[in-house]
Amino acid sequence: MSRVAELLNTLFVGDRERGRLYHRIFVVSAFGGITNLLLEHKKSGQPGVYARFANGDDDHGWLDALTEVGRAMAEAHGDILAHPGDRGMADEFVRERIEGARSCLFDLQRLCSYGHFRLSDHMLVIRELLSGLGEAHSAFVTTLLLQRAGVNARFIDLSGWRDEAEHTLSERIAAGLDDVDLSSEMPIVTGYAQCTEGLMREFDRGYSEVTFARIAAHTGAKEAIIHKEFHLSSADPRLVGEEAVRKLGHTNYDVADQLSNLGMEAIHPKAAKTLRQADVALRVTNAFDPGDPGTLIDDQPTDSPSVEIVTGLKVVALELFEQDMVGVKGYDAAILEALKRHNVWIVSKTSNANTITHYVHASLKLVRRVARDLEEIYPSARVSARTLSVVSPIGRDLTGLKVLSRGLAALEEAGIEVIAAHQTPRSVDVQFVLAATDMETGITALHRVLIEGDATHLPRKAA
Repeated sequence: MSRVAELLNTLFVGDRERGRLYHRIFVVSAFGGITNLLLEHKKSGQPGVYARFANGDDDHGWLDALTEVGRAMAEAHGDILAHPGDRGMADEFVRERIEGARSCLFDLQRLCSYGHFRLSDHMLVIRELLSGLGEAHSAFVTTLLLQRAGVNARFIDLSGWRDEAEHTLSERIAAGLDDVDLSSEMPIVTGYAQCTEGLMREFDRGYSEVTFARIAAHTGAKEAIIHKEFHLSSADPRLVGEEAVRKLGHTNYDVADQLSNLGMEAIHPKAAKTLRQADVALRVTNAFDPGDPGTLIDDQPTDSPSVEIVTGLKVVALELFEQDMVGVKGYDAAILEALKRHNVWIVSKTSNANTITHYVHASLKLVRRVARDLEEIYPSARVSARTLSVVSPIGRDLTGLKVLSRGLAALEEAGIEVIAAHQTPRSVDVQFVLAATDMETGITALHRVLIEGDATHLPRKAA
């Protein structure tokens, strides 16, 4: 979204005239970095407004953070909007939203100073309110940009700002869009939608794609298109090289689910489900390559087996060894309950007679809390946690390709020790468990052999 001005003459307008400009709805996320400032940094965990307010040590922390959000928003739209009148309107929009949020947080603090009210009861609502500021800002600025270019764009704010009524997600979308004339208006819609279901409760920061999918289903769209900064490719081009990657072009929701499981989300699984059930085709394109059709994702099988993509994820291996486990039921259920209680994402799992290992996507600190819970339940068990990585070749059909054996050979040739390997009978993916430091080299080696077909130029693990 921070590069939206570059897309004005390609994605939004291009060579389209009159009616061809319309019959499209754009669902937008916040400008780059804004949600991190509002909530917390997605990767580093550095606290934003929400995290500082939740800690509640002093007012100055979250107040200063909220002021910084306003400054960052103004800087973002200042780089996009060329006309001073538009910049003035955007400045006023930011001021009104930031001051409104500031007043809301102050009022909540005062309310919770009385014993009958608990701040913790309202934190999810605060998280949603703050997050919605980012999408509302980017949608408003994009609308101004398009209107200045002669497009009849319309700002559709689903964030529920100052709305006293309660709506389900379907009702919120209907209220926002049902009086829009798609033949002559271009709706620019906030990715966050305030609703009784509470999008962040289930999806946290993945809510934009859920809103996007529900809008596509509501309108009976011909296609739902996700515009990214890159093509959906056979691997990260920064790892294997721009010249080596291949655009997928066509894949299915099964592959998309495997990617999501490994943190490389083409689309959120719940959003994909909505599109599948509504019979709406999904396409992922490179927004900065407007002439390319991108990758179509549907429910169709492939004509011929192939490895389509190689990806990887840093994980923590939670291993419970209990000599007396053989033939005893209940260990699995107890481990799953502990993981669920701490809200830990499970990537994969293996087991044998006396050992159960879960590969999870979480911090080592959090997994150690799970381990302590399990040690209390099973005092004679040995529970351990260590950081590893899962590297996985994925395809709609891997039948007959010998991905497991060829992959093991490629990793050995690259000097990488395989800690574990796993393949299911469905033949859509193979998972290799490696040391965390070997993940990138492992992806490159597997891509060379399984996708490029080159076993002579494998990377070597650093000595």
